[in-house]
Formats: sequence, C-alpha cells, structure tokens
Amino acid sequence: MLPLNNFQREQRGVAIRMVAALCITVVVVAACLELTDPTPLPLADRLIVVGRADLLVLVWLAATIGNVARLRFFSANDIAGSASTIGTDRVSRADAVLQNTLEQVVLAVPIHVALAVLVQSSSALIIALALLFAIGRFLFWIGYANGARSRAFGFALTFYPSVAGLVIAMTTAARLSL
Repeated sequence: MLPLNNFQREQRGVAIRMVAALCITVVVVAACLELTDPTPLPLADRLIVVGRADLLVLVWLAATIGNVARLRFFSANDIAGSASTIGTDRVSRADAVLQNTLEQVVLAVPIHVALAVLVQSSSALIIALALLFAIGRFLFWIGYANGARSRAFGFALTFYPSVAGLVIAMTTAARLSL
C-alpha cells in the first residue's frame, strides 16, 4: 500500500497524463472533422477503410495474446495456464495488458464501424482513431510494469479516441433520426 503522499503524487501523475491524452485526442479529432473531404466516399469504401484501419487495432490484440502465450511457454510455473496456477508477475502483467487490450478492441471496432455507417466523411477520422489506438497500446504496454502513472497516457490515448468516436456516432445518429 502506498503512503498517502505517494498515492496523491501517483494520482496527480495519472491525471496529468490523462489530460495530455485528452488534449491530443481533441486536437486530432477536431482536425479530422475540420479537414474532411467535401466529397465523401460511398459506404462500401468507408467500410473498406474500417477494415484496413482495424487490422492495426487487431494486430495489438494478437500481439498481446502472443505475448502471454510466449511468456507461459517459457515459464515452468505458468505453462499450465492461469486456471491451473497462480501466475508469475510477468505473466500476470501480460494477462492484464491482454485483458485491457481486449476491452479496448471490443469498444473501438464497433465504434469505427458505426462511424463509417453514420458519418459520410469519416474515413480520415477512422484512420486517425486507429493510429491513436496503436500508439496508445504501445505506450500502455511498455509502461504497464512501472505503475499507473507510466501506463495512464497509453490507456487514455487508446480510450479517449474511442469515446470521442462514440460521441460523434451517437450525435450523428440522433441528428439522422430527427
């Protein structure tokens, strides 16, 4: 357990990094919305953009699955799997990164599809969201072992773009139903 001063310092560090990721998200999303092509792609082409962009998202899921498998294979304590043993710290951390990545993928991919379906000029935005996802996952993964402060920016740079996409998709859907 962290002493109160260390806990507060950790919270401040997390908050600063999350605000920084939020600012980057706002700037990137605003730029994508402002700089959209006046002639939007047809829906089929936008869905192809989603398919291509989300390959980058899925690479991160595959990488985290592969990392857990690799760590378990080379560990006598972990090769039986998490249901059979209490994992080593390395495998437990890798499992946590995998679990969070899975959660982020489950959120991001349907949002990207919703944006393609609902927002005619969404291609640049979808590509940007997928790139932010990839950068965020990389930073989350490399920072995970060093604590909340070290992984906060990567987490937020993965999460906030998905939330921004969700808000845009929901706003567009509400306008379309009026």
